[in-house]
Amino acid sequence: MNEEQFKQNYKKVVDHMKTNEQMKKRVEQSLNTQHRGPKRQRKPLYIAASVVIAASIGLAAPSVWQHLSGPAAPATQAAQVTPAASFDSIVIPKTELPGANGKGVKADMLPVVVYGGNVYTQSPTLLEGENALHLRGEKLGTTTGGINELSGKDKYTELASNIGEADIYAVNGYNKNFRIMSYTELDGQVYAQLFDMNNGITISSGADLIGKLHLEDNIASAQWETFDSWNNGLQQLQPLAADEALEGFISGLNAAKPIATSPELEESLYGKEDRKIIYLTLEDKTQVPLVLFGEGLVRYGNVPAFLEVEEGAFQTFWNSLGE
Repeated sequence: MNEEQFKQNYKKVVDHMKTNEQMKKRVEQSLNTQHRGPKRQRKPLYIAASVVIAASIGLAAPSVWQHLSGPAAPATQAAQVTPAASFDSIVIPKTELPGANGKGVKADMLPVVVYGGNVYTQSPTLLEGENALHLRGEKLGTTTGGINELSGKDKYTELASNIGEADIYAVNGYNKNFRIMSYTELDGQVYAQLFDMNNGITISSGADLIGKLHLEDNIASAQWETFDSWNNGLQQLQPLAADEALEGFISGLNAAKPIATSPELEESLYGKEDRKIIYLTLEDKTQVPLVLFGEGLVRYGNVPAFLEVEEGAFQTFWNSLGE
């Protein structure tokens, strides 16, 4: 597939859905890459795109995002959570640009943009095109495209990408060291995509990650879905009250203990069906998905870290979601 074909198809997949339908359909599509039962026929690009989305919201099998970057490393050995415990930080190393040995970011796995010498990957947070204008900040430049899995370091110049040519902007309300966006108008339609930089950071508590999303006191509406619904493509999204219970959980998430990923932990978590997914629509019309695991852990997208919420706060919220 050449660059122009990728650009056109990517836009169709990302932007031709409404916010809620976009999430449901993308998650349903990701099912077809993993479900062991009967599979619906999909076009190859559609299936490939759904794998990317499943990885980006933290639902896909661990092998998908292991190609994106190395695992997070604990600064010191993490201790078990106790009421008086302080948390050890974990370090998510900066995504390396490809070197002579061919190691580095796998540009074929997720849409990426190079800005400020850093690699930004497609955000798990969704933004409908028609809601993008009010978030569009200062223009940062225009991507050049041209990155693929075989690209050498010389191709990773400022504003290089694998999304073709698109204007890149800061995002109002967010630090551009964390989030930028592409914004393109074509035939009267707006195509927008958020990109996050979740590498080269240290997480000492959930606030170092979740705090960047501005969830606290900023949730306009919410929904949730059982693993069974997601796994069987039922799309049974249920309303979730944006009330004190949810805000209490978000506060607990900001205070959560970070847990570095490992093959053993991921195999244990993703080998079970004890998961629930919540979708939080913020006042700025962005929609944030979070995956909750029955063990008390929460994950945002493909960030190689889990957040362990205080047991009582997590269990109360988990139980409130029902079965």
